[in-house]
Amino acid sequence: MKSFIKKLVPEFILDLYHKSLALVGAFIYGRPSNKLIVIGVTGTNGKSTVVNLIGYILEEAGHKVGWTSTINFKVADKIWLNDQKMTMPGRFAIQKLLKQMLKKNCSHAIIETSSEGIKQHRHLGINYDIAVFTNLTPEHLETHGSFENYKQAKAKLFKHLTHKPKKNIKGKIIDKTIIINNDDEFGSFFLDFKADQKLTFSINKEADFKAEDIKLTSSGTFFKIEESTYKNNLLGKVNIYNCLAAIAIANTQKIKEEIIKQALIKYQVLSGRYEFIDQGQNFKVMVDYAPEPESMKNLYETLNLFKFNHIIHVLGSCGGGRDHARRPVLGALAASKADYVIVTNEDPYNDDPQLIINEVAQGAIKAGKVLNHNLFKIMDRKEAISYALSLAQKNDLVLLTGKGAEQFICVADNKKIPWDDREIVKELLK
Repeated sequence: MKSFIKKLVPEFILDLYHKSLALVGAFIYGRPSNKLIVIGVTGTNGKSTVVNLIGYILEEAGHKVGWTSTINFKVADKIWLNDQKMTMPGRFAIQKLLKQMLKKNCSHAIIETSSEGIKQHRHLGINYDIAVFTNLTPEHLETHGSFENYKQAKAKLFKHLTHKPKKNIKGKIIDKTIIINNDDEFGSFFLDFKADQKLTFSINKEADFKAEDIKLTSSGTFFKIEESTYKNNLLGKVNIYNCLAAIAIANTQKIKEEIIKQALIKYQVLSGRYEFIDQGQNFKVMVDYAPEPESMKNLYETLNLFKFNHIIHVLGSCGGGRDHARRPVLGALAASKADYVIVTNEDPYNDDPQLIINEVAQGAIKAGKVLNHNLFKIMDRKEAISYALSLAQKNDLVLLTGKGAEQFICVADNKKIPWDDREIVKELLK
């Protein structure tokens, strides 16, 4: 019904409706963001990790913190997995969470701010103090119409940053700050927006926070910023960027270097992100989100740190009218890296799940895989995972992507089937 109504109502009316809801929601809950230091994190990849990293650092420094992310929500001492199947909660829901953070004496709120959320103006009722840009690669192109529209949607967060007044919190004026990945080709575009303070981070270029002497291992990463060495348990170069973003944010909050270092050492893997599942089996199982080509490339680059005999990759592609073009690309990527590819159902929404599977598999076939030999199409995701586990031998890797720690599979007519790849794997391994 909702999708039918959307087709009938002119776009400018829908736009006005979303804007009004955002402002009304903020008014009803007393504009709680005006009394919190609010950090908005946007980009294509790494957002949830950056949100959790900076939250962890702030807590290590003694602050009470709340956040919203694709993976989880937090209000002071309470943390729970995101069970809404949306990165950025609706206008009333996000204001309610901000109000709860305020009631629990949180000093900071960290909001993973998605292009979808911005398109529906969920950011309008939030007074941000810091806007962080991680990176930009093609995603949600059907929703936005083009990559340029997608980029401009992200840009609205940075425009919005200085449209809201500066805050006076406990007698201190809070500067409006932009923090940018200087290695991304679109970094300069986002850096060009107005702000009181602009900071950059990088691995390859000059920046305010540049990682050097990088060492990547199968148990974590090491790098230096000037003469200071940072260690953490996260895997791959991509997570150095995430750490740099968090370090830059922490510096704006005057957090001591030693506290930042301690927090990064203590920080463990994020649910459903490069997460190994160990039930005593003699092979490895990893669950990761990696829903689009760039994140999958980063994942396989990280897997080069390990020496697996074979990789068995279970994947699909999100439906719901989203990024049809990436389906064969994901299949080809998996086929070029894994020894066995099993294509299965993921989140079809209202799309035909078999059509999605066929399009992903077609990419794998073009990349050299042979159907029913080293490429398999299995509709039922649990059955697909079970088959992958049955193929695994000592020192192999079973890789599950596309879901991470998501709590549902979304099917037609807005129905949600309870799900968690990690729990399914544990059940099957037992």
